[in-house]
Amino acid sequence: MVITTRWLLTAALVGATPLALSADTLYLRNGRRIDGDLISVRGTTIEFQDRSGNVRTIRIDRREVSRIEFDEGGDYAGGSNGRWGIPGEYDRAPGMRERQVSVAANVPWTDTGIDLSPGQTITVQASGEVRWGRDRRDGPQGERNSPFNQARPIPNRPGAALIGRVGGDVFYIGAGQGPIRVRSGGRLQLGINDEFLDDNSGSFRVTVFY
Repeated sequence: MVITTRWLLTAALVGATPLALSADTLYLRNGRRIDGDLISVRGTTIEFQDRSGNVRTIRIDRREVSRIEFDEGGDYAGGSNGRWGIPGEYDRAPGMRERQVSVAANVPWTDTGIDLSPGQTITVQASGEVRWGRDRRDGPQGERNSPFNQARPIPNRPGAALIGRVGGDVFYIGAGQGPIRVRSGGRLQLGINDEFLDDNSGSFRVTVFY
């Protein structure tokens, strides 16, 4: 599945307690500002966890969004000062290499064979579905309305979501976010955001442009 309409970089923050959650900021074209966490981008719909009052998940048409700013205290930040606009379409930069990887749900980390330099930019496209535990099936965007779980690699991101790791930095990818600029250099590894893998099955089909 080719995804060409995704232009969001998610900041993956690994906090010790719920108080350490990231502080993404969503700016709407009508001037409204919403603080919380970006959950996913599904076609033309943005899912965002609103933490400005009672915690709730909202779904907004991408045409209503001006930009999203990500907390620079996180493990990952992108663009200028961690800020990305949302144009209508994203095309990967010309000349980037491409590698396809199958990411099994019952393996802690899958080695992509890709070595990255600090500050290098990648784009990831992902599809497929994994089964993680009893009666749980999700795509690479992860579980909808997923609760905070301290035991997961990224506690405040959806369970079963596609995640990446370079060196000691672990970050959320989802179904396809880009571009992603890595902080550390080293081998790119991919996995799923789950703390117990023994009862998992299935895999994600992932293409990495680098």
